[in-house]
Amino acid sequence: MQTTIARYVLLTICLFRSLTGFTQSTPPAKLLYGVAYYDEYMPYERLDKDIAMMKESGINVVRIAESTWGTVEPQDGVFNFSHIDRVLNAMHKAGIRVIVGTPTYAVPTWLVRKYPDVLAITPTGPNRYGQRQNMDITNPHYRFHAERVIRKIMEHVKDHPAIIGYQIDNETKAYNTAGPDVQKQFVEYAKAKFGSLDSLNKAFGLDYWSNRINSWDDFPSMVGSINGSQTAEFAKFQRKLVTDFLAWQAAIVNEYKRPGQFVTQNFDLEWRGYSFGIQPDVDHFAAAKPLDIAGIDIYHPTQNALTGIEIALGGDLARSMKVDGSNRGRNYLVLETEAQGFAEWLPYPGQLRLQAFSHLASGANMVSYWPWHSVHNAIETYWKGLLSHDFQPNPTFDEAKTIGKDFERLSPQLVNLKKTNQVAVLFSNEALTAFNAFRFGWYNRDTYNDILRPMYDALYRMNVGVDFVDPSSTNLQQYKLIVVPVLYAASDELLHRLNNYVKNGGHIVYTFKSGFTDQNVKVRTQVQPAIIGEALGITYSQFTTPQNVTLKGDPYGVGAEHNKVKTWMELITPTTAKVMAYYDHPVWGKYAAVTQNAFGKGLATYIGCWTDDAITEKILADAVKKANLWGDAQSLAFPIITRQGVNQQGKTIQYVFNYSAKPVSVTYPFANGRELLQGQSVLKNGKLELEPWGIKIIEVN
Repeated sequence: MQTTIARYVLLTICLFRSLTGFTQSTPPAKLLYGVAYYDEYMPYERLDKDIAMMKESGINVVRIAESTWGTVEPQDGVFNFSHIDRVLNAMHKAGIRVIVGTPTYAVPTWLVRKYPDVLAITPTGPNRYGQRQNMDITNPHYRFHAERVIRKIMEHVKDHPAIIGYQIDNETKAYNTAGPDVQKQFVEYAKAKFGSLDSLNKAFGLDYWSNRINSWDDFPSMVGSINGSQTAEFAKFQRKLVTDFLAWQAAIVNEYKRPGQFVTQNFDLEWRGYSFGIQPDVDHFAAAKPLDIAGIDIYHPTQNALTGIEIALGGDLARSMKVDGSNRGRNYLVLETEAQGFAEWLPYPGQLRLQAFSHLASGANMVSYWPWHSVHNAIETYWKGLLSHDFQPNPTFDEAKTIGKDFERLSPQLVNLKKTNQVAVLFSNEALTAFNAFRFGWYNRDTYNDILRPMYDALYRMNVGVDFVDPSSTNLQQYKLIVVPVLYAASDELLHRLNNYVKNGGHIVYTFKSGFTDQNVKVRTQVQPAIIGEALGITYSQFTTPQNVTLKGDPYGVGAEHNKVKTWMELITPTTAKVMAYYDHPVWGKYAAVTQNAFGKGLATYIGCWTDDAITEKILADAVKKANLWGDAQSLAFPIITRQGVNQQGKTIQYVFNYSAKPVSVTYPFANGRELLQGQSVLKNGKLELEPWGIKIIEVN
């Protein structure tokens, strides 16, 4: 009897692993191609038809349940898992895997009726019911019921063989919760961090305007604060609420998950009608620590505006959230991206394929569309899925079928792509919050991401592979070049570490306003740029807003249209630095605008003004060359994008994309190989023909 049971258990485990492709120690065996599926939203019964169409399109995973708490628990303590069960059983029968989400980011009506305090109080007042993500994630009533519904779902589904992993919550943030209870938590946080009020008052400079706090009982709400140090610390505290909340959920799910299953989260980026930049409300690196694998949603312009930049940026960030034993980024899941989406996102023929393989080229192991089916009512009615409202095949669906077939066929060569980049962008949530509080003045609306994006975009357009690092990263020395946009707030320790990075042979590029304040957003009293001035070999004490200022002699050869300084300029005096560009101005012309300084074994570049994007690209190209990183990939440039990695067989995979509406013929600069989509040989320095929005994937010999 025991032998029979043991064999049954072993068979079940082997079957589970073969279906999922995951074990505790091994990565997935094949690419995941998926959709979000909501049986609860369907206007009529069509589960079997949907599954047949999924199989036809190569869909091998669906994501369910993350936004349907009101269906799972229609009344307090009354649970209904019928939709989950139907989908799990049907998908398992069809051989389609499932990711189950915890449904905690949209609260049910009965919870708000019984406990109105679950709705967050924000700086603009109490939230009202209706919108998702309107709750206080620290509220004890919310936490109690969120934990209960998570446990009930996990108890119900934990043994189902269709499930490969769990997504905790969705696009989680603190949602600007700032009510009295949260303010009390912040006071306890401040006590633990600063120890005494004297330390806090000194760190934040609270003597200004009688803001000094002389009793913990007098600690004011941060909602009305005019002190940038206080508001930045409160923003850090709110990000910590997110980190702690996700760790709490992960711990619950980990009690139930089986060997080989994963826990992930669907992180998002700053939103500007599409995914744009670093998310201000989440500390991605800290929040990702309790996860087995990072997940992200990436939405982007299409049609003539499709560049692939947002796909690459979101992927590079997600890959960098989790590092492996060699401190290199790990593969990640694209849990949401558009198929049709907004009306202006309807892809041209070929673009859906280009987008899908662009995700893989950044190291994604999964591409999943949101959603499978267009919704027939409510706020997202016109955010269309892979299927339109009529549920019939359409040109986008037909193109998705070709992707599914190629994902299945090429999984052995394309899954678990490992990327080793020599360039990193150092971002900082603390610097983001601090800079956005002050920006370039009271009336200027430009933000941290407006400065980061042109630098990232320039590297992307030059085909320079990039990782992301943040102040917590311990792997800086493995990069030959680090680009540091507007590091406005930073600790002494971080700045000394960056100086040592240069001294030991690294190359670094800073922008204006870097190193200006300490980690508490208190302006340093040294001559600027203070600590990093040692490596940069410059000083300045004044800055201004440029009025018709250019760079003297057009040193970067960009022409009159682009040789401009905008928004901000620092009046730099070199000490040991070489001046790369002076201002062209009757008064400010004696001051440097861009400098380079040899420091130890390395080189430090400082951009003391906000330059036109064309100049920024030239400065970064110079830095890449001087770091000895200018190679074959840089013989190509946008709209031809190339990205590479090493596959499981130890072979280099070279992606070449045409991000334009015109056919392009390029000289292939890499080693001989075989093009995987067409099975044709490709020779170094041979011609590579790319159709509009075309793709070539070369496995190098």
